[in-house]
Amino acid sequence: MKKLSMVVHKSLQQTLADYLRSQNLKTFMFTHIEEHSSHVEKDSSLSARDKVVGYVPQVRLDIILDEKDIKLLLEKTRNYDTTFKGKGIYWITNIDEFGEL
Repeated sequence: MKKLSMVVHKSLQQTLADYLRSQNLKTFMFTHIEEHSSHVEKDSSLSARDKVVGYVPQVRLDIILDEKDIKLLLEKTRNYDTTFKGKGIYWITNIDEFGEL
């Protein structure tokens, strides 16, 4: 098993959730986070509010899947219109154990 994590601007959360539901995923989780970075003022995709407060409201998505399913989901997400192109980051980590309590 692997865990796919993505971080995108909070304004994309609903679009990303709708897209993931269309992919028939059983479960995924969002966590609200704040990005603090020296490049915030220079990013043209940010709102005036983001630039003034000095941090960017983001959401982190976590999904646990088999490795082949993660690769396929990433490929589809990259090719999904241009909605997410250049608007987020991702990483994949190993899951040593996964289960229910």
